[in-house]
Amino acid sequence: MKELRGRGVSGGIAVGKIFFLEKTDKKIIRRKVDNVRAELERLSASADAYLDRLMALKVKTYAQAGEDSSMIFETHSLMLMDPDFMGEIENMIQSQSVNAEYAVKLTGDRLAESLRLSDSEYMRERAADVEDITDGLIDTLAGRRTSLPAGEKFIVAAEDLSPGETASFDRDSVLAFITKYGSATSHTSILARTMGIPAIVGVDDMDPGWDGRTACADGNSGAVYIDPDRATVKAAEEKLRLQKENDLRLSSLIGRPSVTAEGRKIMLFANITTPADIDAVLSNDAEGIGLFRSEFMYMDRRSLPSEEELFSVYSSIAARMGGKPVIIRTLDIGADKKAPGIDLGEEENPALGLRAIRLCLKRRDIFKTQLRAIYRASLKGNIYIMLPMITTKKELEDSLAIAGGVRAELKADGIEFKDVPVGIMIETPSAALISDELAELADFFSVGTNDLTQYTLACDRQNPALSDLYDPSETSVLRLIKLAADNIHKKGKWIGVCGEAAADRELLEIFMSMGIDELSVSPKRVLYVRDALGKAAGRSSLEKYTL
Repeated sequence: MKELRGRGVSGGIAVGKIFFLEKTDKKIIRRKVDNVRAELERLSASADAYLDRLMALKVKTYAQAGEDSSMIFETHSLMLMDPDFMGEIENMIQSQSVNAEYAVKLTGDRLAESLRLSDSEYMRERAADVEDITDGLIDTLAGRRTSLPAGEKFIVAAEDLSPGETASFDRDSVLAFITKYGSATSHTSILARTMGIPAIVGVDDMDPGWDGRTACADGNSGAVYIDPDRATVKAAEEKLRLQKENDLRLSSLIGRPSVTAEGRKIMLFANITTPADIDAVLSNDAEGIGLFRSEFMYMDRRSLPSEEELFSVYSSIAARMGGKPVIIRTLDIGADKKAPGIDLGEEENPALGLRAIRLCLKRRDIFKTQLRAIYRASLKGNIYIMLPMITTKKELEDSLAIAGGVRAELKADGIEFKDVPVGIMIETPSAALISDELAELADFFSVGTNDLTQYTLACDRQNPALSDLYDPSETSVLRLIKLAADNIHKKGKWIGVCGEAAADRELLEIFMSMGIDELSVSPKRVLYVRDALGKAAGRSSLEKYTL
């Protein structure tokens, strides 16, 4: 047995086989092949396997996000079966005796470039689809595993996982995540908590040789055991038993109001990433969705989602929530969240660069498409709009003006919609300091404690070496939250907390004393917070948090 230590960032215990996700360089080298016929057969077999995977992804996406979202895989399947595309690849292999990977790459690059030069916007958009299927076919040819085998459950290990990769896994197939890199507040860690999956970061000596071996992963302590002995497995099973007992106790809180020890009602919502998270939201009795991270519809794809795709997803979520609030955060791309379809350029400090509302105000076409979809979906439920990373009053004024223009366009087109409340996130010291001015314009507010802590303490939330410095309970951070809460309440508006600190028992008492009105946490933490609220009286002294 080999014992390793990392940092637990999503609680829970898992015992199972390891699936090691190796990331290899996709640089394609031209090789001469001696057996052309065998190479053509390898191409054909890989194309068939990739086609099967595309159809499986179509079925999965249809179930989770609706028909419109699943059609991207239908488009890719049709391209893969195009006799002209495949015929050109086969002809290059036959005429030049080159390896299939090289033929696929060269053919795909040529076709994508020709599409980009087209006068038709539709054809230009297809260039990204060609690049996607080119990469997918090359991965299949190389035997590079990009998804988990069907029908089994695994502990996924990797040096690092992007937020998009984490979100793409079928949560029913993942027992736990183990990575070398990452931090407690990285978006991958946040996603793991949203998915209710144990996760450990900062594990050194990651070894691809672990693949297929048994491991025990403790997301509470950060311990990882490779080839655990019987005593270790038995101890893990006992922890699992106690965890299930506590879950059963918390389930008795389903249907009860979320109130403090003094009887003050709190809105207790859940954070989600995809429509697949709705099951956990409902089963854990959340009173609404306090944060839908809409940017994950833009990640790991080279084409931007259409208005119809966005409308379909927003509508399905609103309908399933049955009139409960659904707060959709507008596109928050940037920093560690990348979207291949949006060119952000190279930035030395992306956390301070072109991200979130700054990007939307520069790329108004993207912003307006999303707003149109949200307003159209408003008829399906109780939808709110939340703007991320507001730092100045002008940013909010410009955003509201664009939203007003979108409403005017919809009205002119005869498209019905509801009056949707528009709120903002308090994620920067700037927003907290001018919250009195912002409260004159926005309908509601939500504190993003992860970014607010990062920007207040000048501490990179992605850097594990700074984990001791990164602390949302620092006086400076809490002073800004109290200032914002006081200013916002004076204007008769409500304020919530949707960062990870919302589930911290010690901070809950302080938040209740500040008069915080709403909390939004990962679905699996809703009942935990409801339980903690019942013990929070909201009587903490706020003297040292008053500016």
